[in-house]
Amino acid sequence: MSTIKGPAIFLAQFAGDTAPFNSWAAITKWAGSLGYRGVQVPTWDARLFDLQKAAQSKSYCDDLAGVAKENGVEITELSTHLQGQLVAVNPAYDKAFDAFAPPAVHGKPKARQAWAVAQMMLAAKASANLGLTAHVTFPGALAWPYVYPWPQRPEGLIETAFKELGRRWKPILDAFDAVGCDVCYEIHPGEDIFDGATFEMFLDAVKGHKRAAINYDPSHFVLQQLDYLAFIDIYKERIKAFHVKDAEFNPDGRQGVYSGYQPWIKRAGRFRSLGDGQVDFSGIFSRLAAAGFDSWAVLEWECCLKHPEDGAREGAPFIASHIIRVTEKAFDDFAGGAVDRSMIRSMLGLGGR
Repeated sequence: MSTIKGPAIFLAQFAGDTAPFNSWAAITKWAGSLGYRGVQVPTWDARLFDLQKAAQSKSYCDDLAGVAKENGVEITELSTHLQGQLVAVNPAYDKAFDAFAPPAVHGKPKARQAWAVAQMMLAAKASANLGLTAHVTFPGALAWPYVYPWPQRPEGLIETAFKELGRRWKPILDAFDAVGCDVCYEIHPGEDIFDGATFEMFLDAVKGHKRAAINYDPSHFVLQQLDYLAFIDIYKERIKAFHVKDAEFNPDGRQGVYSGYQPWIKRAGRFRSLGDGQVDFSGIFSRLAAAGFDSWAVLEWECCLKHPEDGAREGAPFIASHIIRVTEKAFDDFAGGAVDRSMIRSMLGLGGR
């Protein structure tokens, strides 16, 4: 058993061009003032973080950590969700995902992928300079357009996609292994790794690589109607990061899991602020604590209704109230006694044998 660290907050949804969200010093002070003890950092946002510099300069990383500490927080993980997405992109999404990369590689899929891989390698070095042991990202998607196909997929299409996904990620996983850091994939519709079965397929493709881990986020499982508590029991050894995000699923006679192309506010499945959705966080925190998860509980705020600053303000006490300080003794220890082997044998009717 382990006591989970937290509360922490993912800064990606809050970074902006106005104070206190437009600089590292200001946003970490804001987070600390709300009661957060950790921050997860979007490495693509130059207002807060310079990935190139962090990979090259230990002193830059020490300065970042020092400012955070002064403001009452520490860096929990770096995030490369946008760059990781670009490691594998089906041509159907080329134009849409160009926005995640610099203009110089727009319309150039191979150059864009090379840039994304280079970014991941920088993230490994930056994580090492910051003394981090976990990193959160997306895996990208080659097969996603064929998730529910008509006509049927040609035989071998999925196997080929995962073989290629594994080939692209293996060198990145090796780079993170060299610095002692796990790569925690956010299991998410839109990615080729979107549930437990596809995560296992990816594991096979990277030959069970010890650094291939999971960023556990129950909200995506609610929207898929997957048992997110049983998921912890099955994959607890691979869960190395945790996004605390709420969601709800309210199907009706007009729409279900696929939500009929409706905007977020009208979907059957919607992301919500913590406590406003249907996720059983008491069950989740209990299972993770029992499983020995000792890393951070990180708020990822995404809600179709509530203002983000309200969600952030409410999120810190919500997470804090769910963290279980695990016990070091059994509740019935008071009724025990010294071990007496002869008494034990007598209680079992074994006599002196």
